[in-house]
Amino acid sequence: MKNDNRELRPHTLSILVEDTPGVLSQVARLFSRKGYNIESIVSGETDRPGVTRITIVLLADEGMIDQIAAQCRKLLPVLAVKILDESASLQREFALIKVRAVDRTSRDEVIQMANIFRAKIIDVSRETLTVAIFGEKEKTSALIGMLTDFGILEIAKTGTIAIERGRSTIYDDNKLKEEYNYGKNVL
Repeated sequence: MKNDNRELRPHTLSILVEDTPGVLSQVARLFSRKGYNIESIVSGETDRPGVTRITIVLLADEGMIDQIAAQCRKLLPVLAVKILDESASLQREFALIKVRAVDRTSRDEVIQMANIFRAKIIDVSRETLTVAIFGEKEKTSALIGMLTDFGILEIAKTGTIAIERGRSTIYDDNKLKEEYNYGKNVL
């Protein structure tokens, strides 16, 4: 299915779904059945009651991303699907990084590094500091790289969350609700 001549790069899909039990599993299974590896998946509530937003990042070429977006649109609980252009969207992740800091010098250096990256120290113990960072994936990776020398004890990261820049929303350029749901309710 995957051709080595195609350029695989990260693509971000934003999907609105009805907030029903098992919907996240149903969407994830579609990717698995099609042989796509999900790099990141985040699910959370939206501004509309009963609607959940799922943000998925996967490695794909243009044809693959168009195909999987079309397959997602066919799922019953899916209300909208949008492929987010990296340059026209804001994409961020959140990370908690627990770092070894056994003496004053190392604690001061970790705190200074956190300040440079606009991260926050959210927990302090005698031997560790926990750093929280919110930002672009490259920023998080850079901080993690710098903290590696101190001894990272644990990392907890969210996947990517994303939203389009400017006035454009996921609700734009989608079929009318009646047209979109035509045939879904006939079952």
